[in-house]
Amino acid sequence: MYCWSSSVSVDDEFEKLVSRMNPPRVTIDNAFDDKTTLIKVDSANKRGSLLDVVQVLTDLNLLIRRAYISSDGGWFMDVFHVTDEFGNKVYDENISEKVQQSLGQRGCGLRTLERSVGVQSAAEHTMIELSGRDRPGLLSEIFAVLADHKCNVVAAEVWTHNSRMASVVYITDEANGLAIDDPDRLNNIKQLLLYVLKGNREWRSANTAVSVGSTQTQRRLHQMMYADRDYDNQNVDSATDERNKPLVTVENCVEKGYTVLNMNSPDRPKLLFDTVCTITDMQYVIFHGTIIAEGPDAQQEYFIRHKDGCPISSEAERQRVINCLGAAIKRRSSEGIKLELCSDDRVGLLSDVTRIFRENGLSVTRAEVTTRGTQAVNIFYVTDASGYPVKSETIEEVRKQIGLTILHVKDDAYSSSPPQQAAGFSLGSIFRSRSEKFLYNLGLIKSCS
Repeated sequence: MYCWSSSVSVDDEFEKLVSRMNPPRVTIDNAFDDKTTLIKVDSANKRGSLLDVVQVLTDLNLLIRRAYISSDGGWFMDVFHVTDEFGNKVYDENISEKVQQSLGQRGCGLRTLERSVGVQSAAEHTMIELSGRDRPGLLSEIFAVLADHKCNVVAAEVWTHNSRMASVVYITDEANGLAIDDPDRLNNIKQLLLYVLKGNREWRSANTAVSVGSTQTQRRLHQMMYADRDYDNQNVDSATDERNKPLVTVENCVEKGYTVLNMNSPDRPKLLFDTVCTITDMQYVIFHGTIIAEGPDAQQEYFIRHKDGCPISSEAERQRVINCLGAAIKRRSSEGIKLELCSDDRVGLLSDVTRIFRENGLSVTRAEVTTRGTQAVNIFYVTDASGYPVKSETIEEVRKQIGLTILHVKDDAYSSSPPQQAAGFSLGSIFRSRSEKFLYNLGLIKSCS
């Protein structure tokens, strides 16, 4: 078994010098491909650079149809074939600058999560992190506590997976619309939310802590779920779950000292971000990769090593990686009926809406809460309390109680469908020769056909 030594660290000043001498180069090409925009990124190789780029593209709501990654040694080249969310080419002139900024200004590293309720204040809002055991009505109880304490929820994202829940909630003071900076008031809110998270169970009870640092919301949700071990004891409860279950394989490429990850799953937006984020936060480094997502399925292949330079060395570690990547793919999956609520924003709106959900036996599996000016635009995915599809008459009753003109049923454009036969592909050829096919994939040559 190979175990490659990790490269010798350099001091910060030398790293800054290297960055100044070799600034990131980002090129945008709309002529190379008929259907997609090609984004090519060349930069000095730093751990986490790939995630930085993927995060920017994800935040811009770009769909990554294909990607080719090569980052062995001191330099990396990433090539992405992207479209906008409607499948069109992209002509935003600011993409290049935004990607370069992400590579030039390194963000905070991985924060260790030891607690499950955290509060972080900024000038505009206070951020609350919660994680714990999921149960019907939990979200309603959380929003009720915030409403009772005169907190306005301006944004939130909630994920549930494998009986666990994680959420990041941004609140302001009802009185002045600013962040809540009273320590006693914040502590009281935290303690009440702690009681809600614990419920009647002492098993895996929640704790409280004040968050430090700043991390992109969805990356933070992945970290919270991972820390809460939502990847343990995953069960497949139905034929639909079995059909949508990600196929993840982990094998060692002994002659090259890599571990090879292969993933096949239904495609959806932000899938690449979810897998790259998890691989990075598990302390692995991606050296090469190929992603193809041009149909209902997505295939991903990565050549990785642990950050200490070693490939995966035990069956227990291999199984853990399989479970964690499967969980990362499933966390954002949209289970249930999609409901969209658009109305004037007000304090207590979410408390009232989720209370009506609870009273009608609906359970929220995922939620996205946003505020645009004075308007609240909220997305909920709901099932019944047992996780099964909700009857249409129940949905109509809920709509009548909330308001037929403000709560709408939306078809999920990314609903599950039977996986198609995966197209075969491999990165192994790059180790045999610098083939014309690989150069074509990287956008360095054009097809002669």
